[in-house]
Amino acid sequence: MNIRIPDRVIVFDYGEVISVSQSEADRAALVALSGLEPELFWRLYDRHRDDLDQGIALPHEYWTRVAHDAGVEWSPAQLQLLWAADLRSWISVEPGTIELLAALHAGGTRVALLSNAGFDFSDPFRHSPMARYFEAMFVSAELGLIKPDPEIYRVVAERLGIELAQMVFVDNKAVNVDAAVALGVTGHHFTGVAGLRAFLHELAGRAEAGADEQQSA
Repeated sequence: MNIRIPDRVIVFDYGEVISVSQSEADRAALVALSGLEPELFWRLYDRHRDDLDQGIALPHEYWTRVAHDAGVEWSPAQLQLLWAADLRSWISVEPGTIELLAALHAGGTRVALLSNAGFDFSDPFRHSPMARYFEAMFVSAELGLIKPDPEIYRVVAERLGIELAQMVFVDNKAVNVDAAVALGVTGHHFTGVAGLRAFLHELAGRAEAGADEQQSA
């Protein structure tokens, strides 16, 4: 079923909205490659992630910083293997979300992507099969900004040629949604496909009702 929401742009987060969470097998593979204790690895993994996502650190710099803080030195091969395992862990997608993207696209609804991600994700995003559903893809590293900085939503709206009130933003992190809503964006905190589907159909229904009212006025 097509989903038509005219005069709005639906902006999707990627991680854990379009993608699924890292699997236990992927997480275990990363820890095994690192040679570190799991608690230490994940603490250091998160420590420099904002710099990676903001484009302050390139992928090899990010992994070198993790190694430095752990007091270890990974070989060039280990660095490449860790990078590949990490990228692979975020590539698996939620089928239901992809179906909603296709339904929005088929209905003529404008759709864009806004993801906190490093430079290394830009090509996989833009050259994947799902890319045809998006009129624009915004990667935080390329913008030099990360959610929930209010400026990132302003920049995205400007580049899409819309007012913030015309943006609908979907993210799995409430803090990112709240920051957008504070600017006048319509937000949806993603907790599952069923909730997102109901939200989008509600927006479509409101748009259709509004169009009917204008025609009858």
